[in-house]
Amino acid sequence: MIAQPATKYRPWQPLALADRRWPSNTLTRAPRWLSTDLRDGNQALAEPMDSARKLMFWEQLLACGFKEIEVAFPSASQTDFDFVRQLIDEQRIPEDVTIQVLTQAREDLIARTFDALRGAPRATVHLYNATAPLFRRLVFRQSEAESVALAVSATRQIRSLCESQPQTAWCFEYSPETFSATEPEFALQICEAVADVWQPEEHRPMIVNLPATVEVSTPNVYADQIEYFCRHFSYRDRVCVSVHPHNDRGTGIACAELAMLAGADRVEGCLFGNGERTGNVCLVTLAMNLYSQGIAPGLDFSDMPRVVEVAETCNQLPVHPRHPWAGKLAYTAFSGSHQDAIKKGFEARKNQPDGFWEMPYLPIDPRDIGCTYEAVIRVNSQSGKSGSAWIIEENHGLQMPRALQQAFSQQVQQETDRHGGEMTQNALWQLFRERYGLVSQPALALLEFSTQSTPGGTMQLQARIRSRGVEQSLNGEGNGLLSAAAQGLQRLTTTPFVIKDYHEHTLGERSDSRSATYICCLFADGQRNWGVGIDNDISRASLQALFNAVSRYLDDPLPAS
Repeated sequence: MIAQPATKYRPWQPLALADRRWPSNTLTRAPRWLSTDLRDGNQALAEPMDSARKLMFWEQLLACGFKEIEVAFPSASQTDFDFVRQLIDEQRIPEDVTIQVLTQAREDLIARTFDALRGAPRATVHLYNATAPLFRRLVFRQSEAESVALAVSATRQIRSLCESQPQTAWCFEYSPETFSATEPEFALQICEAVADVWQPEEHRPMIVNLPATVEVSTPNVYADQIEYFCRHFSYRDRVCVSVHPHNDRGTGIACAELAMLAGADRVEGCLFGNGERTGNVCLVTLAMNLYSQGIAPGLDFSDMPRVVEVAETCNQLPVHPRHPWAGKLAYTAFSGSHQDAIKKGFEARKNQPDGFWEMPYLPIDPRDIGCTYEAVIRVNSQSGKSGSAWIIEENHGLQMPRALQQAFSQQVQQETDRHGGEMTQNALWQLFRERYGLVSQPALALLEFSTQSTPGGTMQLQARIRSRGVEQSLNGEGNGLLSAAAQGLQRLTTTPFVIKDYHEHTLGERSDSRSATYICCLFADGQRNWGVGIDNDISRASLQALFNAVSRYLDDPLPAS
């Protein structure tokens, strides 16, 4: 990079539109959508799709609800030509779907395009020629008048060919390619000239597409260009104004949304933004942005994982894991503070499951697009207590007390720091079970017990236990079950302790559901240990939780008795 980029690059001069209206407008409905994955997206692939991949993508686009699909540039390759013929000859085009094809303003290419479309029930012929000064001067060496004449001549040819094939319902689309870098007055002039030839009417529809072929300015400037055109185009009430934003500056989505505010009726783009250079506008993101604001987008992404799978297979390009709305990590929180907020959000939603969606860090419900809650919170070294607690509760129903959440998070932190990676759900559960005694053979296991009350109002406990593989008796007396057990356990532990915390809850709503208990013991050396017990009998669960809490301080087992 050079120290003074102003010596090499000129800033784009914005349009002087002092009375612009689009900033005060609000998006209230979805645009008409055109997928150009099979044409523009396909042209951008290092290895263009074969007919099988094209057909797979076509079927997915139909499943998503697209009614207008640009399927090919039939004069560019035999594969594209044959694909158009396949759709027509095999009657694969639904009655409510219109295919679209692209052609340059050349007589032979236009004729070839109509050969491909012969017999189509409905079709849009998309004509373009570059109009920006740089292209007129450097690429085509044309004057403004010559550029207009080229577009007009091609439009006449297309109208004549359409009229010769009345069995097809035709629509005509014209694009002043490089519109975003074209003088607003000239873009208007050439579109007026083309419309004069086509004479758009209800029975002869026309689309004027105003592409940001290369992003050259901030999105507000593009919106000004669209509003200027819509306000001055004499055929505005008889044509559909479409936009085709690219993403060279990384603002393709903003360009599309602001263009809609400025008057655009239709948006062209690709699923996940595939396209030349940095890609086209991402139709998935744009549609989901509307959906998140309560606006029905007219497209169905209920099975987003499948849409991603098809796009990756056909394009042979990965969808970034952080891609808005659709990436594998789009709804995943690793950060402790994020996890805590999400956990509290889900807890609040249990009390109002049918209300408006209000969830920290999650603008939509992942289930709406076929994603589960399993991926919402994942644990690594950046995670806090809430992340681990959420996963344990969601998958195993255990509602850890806050102090236990903090203690367990320290165990998780040590483990993730040790191996440096993410901790899977299974690994997290295994660590929890081992640390708090939920294993098939705990170090100190309750086999059987009985209690009886004394005349003095205390409780006596007689239990059969297994301590480090050795069965023996445990006897104790106290004010209640746990205090009696604690009194008896003092002779089995190396350090005196007291019970400092106790929690319990059921693991279901039925009367015979299992119970979970959580007990924390404070030892004379200052250490606090937790134990967890799960059993159909709350008393057995409590005793085993206590045993698990003290098991790390067990003395050598006594001889069997």
